[in-house]
Amino acid sequence: MFEVAELGHTISKADYNLQVPELRTQLLTLQQEITTGDFSVVVLISGVDGGGKGEVIKSLNEWLDPRFMRTNAYDSPSDEERERPEFWRFWRTMPAKGTIGIYIGSWYSEPIAKRVFDKTTDAQLQRKLTQINQLEQELSNDGTLVIKCWLHLGKKQQKKRLKELSENKETAWQVTKRDKLHLEMYDTFVDVAENVLQTTSSGQAPWLIIEGSDSRYSSLKVGQHIYNRIKLHQESRQKEKALQADSQSKMIDYVNQESVLDALDLSLSLDKKAYNDQLNFYQGKLNKLVRTAHEKKLSSVLMFEGWDAGGKGGAIRRLTHAMDARNYQVIPVAAPTDEELNQHYLWRFWRHIPRAGRVTIYDRSWYGRVLVERVEGFASEEEWKRAYSEINHFEEALSEHGILLLKFWLHIDKDEQLERFQAREKIPYKQHKITEDDYRNREKWDEYSLAVNDMVAQTSTKAAKWTLVEANDKRFARIKILKTYCEQLEKALEKH
Repeated sequence: MFEVAELGHTISKADYNLQVPELRTQLLTLQQEITTGDFSVVVLISGVDGGGKGEVIKSLNEWLDPRFMRTNAYDSPSDEERERPEFWRFWRTMPAKGTIGIYIGSWYSEPIAKRVFDKTTDAQLQRKLTQINQLEQELSNDGTLVIKCWLHLGKKQQKKRLKELSENKETAWQVTKRDKLHLEMYDTFVDVAENVLQTTSSGQAPWLIIEGSDSRYSSLKVGQHIYNRIKLHQESRQKEKALQADSQSKMIDYVNQESVLDALDLSLSLDKKAYNDQLNFYQGKLNKLVRTAHEKKLSSVLMFEGWDAGGKGGAIRRLTHAMDARNYQVIPVAAPTDEELNQHYLWRFWRHIPRAGRVTIYDRSWYGRVLVERVEGFASEEEWKRAYSEINHFEEALSEHGILLLKFWLHIDKDEQLERFQAREKIPYKQHKITEDDYRNREKWDEYSLAVNDMVAQTSTKAAKWTLVEANDKRFARIKILKTYCEQLEKALEKH
């Protein structure tokens, strides 16, 4: 499903100059309207070498208000970017709600180039395209409008364009050795590109194909297409809101059901001597393993969830005590800031993915979407239900990149939680940890238990299994976590 603009069409300079003012006014007016809206716009400009992508981008930058848009140009990934999952560098620059992000050299560039030069197989390309479709679907589900434009040239046209550019002293720099090599591989490139366009053109993110022989014509077409797509999206969002307002919210029936948490033996414990002996042993072992992982550039992501007062902070401190502070970061996750609310909920977690050989520890995580946001009604039922697959895709991307991902749920019972709350109230430096919300959340213990059970069932995958920790005894919980990380890191290093 893609739209093909009229081929072989050109426009005179006089007609171009006549049409631009009106289009520019329309775009600026619409852009101003969406600054107060609840969606962002991603514009991908791709195509063949010499297809006029630069001219189109230049026109868009002239026509749009720079305060509410940003152009992102990507070349080959840097060392810093290669040390993280492929989509990391794109997630970092996703436009906030109310703004427009224009991409030249997007998530399509690398997969196409690798296939053209036989660095990947057809199967690997299809796998990458599936991931791209998933990414664009997730953005669309969150309200982002994805606009994709492909500027095309025939082989003779491309050869002529590159010759004209190279013979002009002011534009010769634009023609590189890579461009000339691509010209020789034109037929292969077109075959790969055709497959990519067909596979990734969807109802929510269709491709517009434009002949790029006349930069004035292609710039106008892209500008008009952007205006039309935003206008339609704006109207569609308004209709969706009206339907949501008319529909009655569905109450979730929290029936009693057997929970994976019920199977945990919370009586497990360690005496002080055994704890101290094992703590010294595993911290020493972890120190060596983490240093080896740093040398071998094996990254780790550790994620902690659990009941309030479940012991997450204490467990994290026992881990970091064994690590070089230069090679890890702890990300405490609280309610999203205004900046974070203007992005896809996964954006703030993508930002902190570690470089090769380093460790990121999340104190609470992306699972807030299916826990607190679900139970407290901060996310709609549709949003938290689709989050299971979105989270699985996110974690799959980390694992496929070679990152060791560990997920811990620290489980305590209701009585133990109350004792810890009361103990914190008596200790001055711990009183800040107790709020009215902590006690209020106890009233929804059953709802949270059901949410946790669903979370574990839906997101414990082969690539990212949950480790459920019996945490009524803090000493037992800390040792189990240290031991689990040591064992998993040791296995990962053997395979690395």
